[in-house]
Amino acid sequence: MALLALAALLLFTGCRTVPPAPSVNLNDPAWTVRQGQAVWTPERGAEGIAGELMLATQPDGSCWMQFSKPPFTIMTASHLANRWHIEFQQGSQRYGGAGEPPARLAWFQLANALSGQPTRAHWEFSHDADDGWLLKHSKRGEKLEGYFHP
Repeated sequence: MALLALAALLLFTGCRTVPPAPSVNLNDPAWTVRQGQAVWTPERGAEGIAGELMLATQPDGSCWMQFSKPPFTIMTASHLANRWHIEFQQGSQRYGGAGEPPARLAWFQLANALSGQPTRAHWEFSHDADDGWLLKHSKRGEKLEGYFHP
């Protein structure tokens, strides 16, 4: 009986795999694409990871971004049509859902801040005179620091 219950539990429950993000055509003129350099420090005391950052936005709030250290992609994220998706290390970790992305994800906070929207829950954003920017979580110490090429 216990074996039957276990089989039913495994059959009718299970993990839902997050599907890959939808493809995006960045050649579409609706996208504003910026490229630059960034350093991501995942938590206070951690060593920063330097890489290239590409951020594409649309006036409706849609965004797509990629952080890479060529030839490797570290992170790809998108928020399109009320769905969000983020992948780390070439698909080894995928998360996604409907509605607004979780406030804990720095990448989406950066897209919002650069679009002039306020940051959420403990995130602080600033610009410097040389068009550099800094996004920092006041409690965890996570930060993104960088600039976009003119």
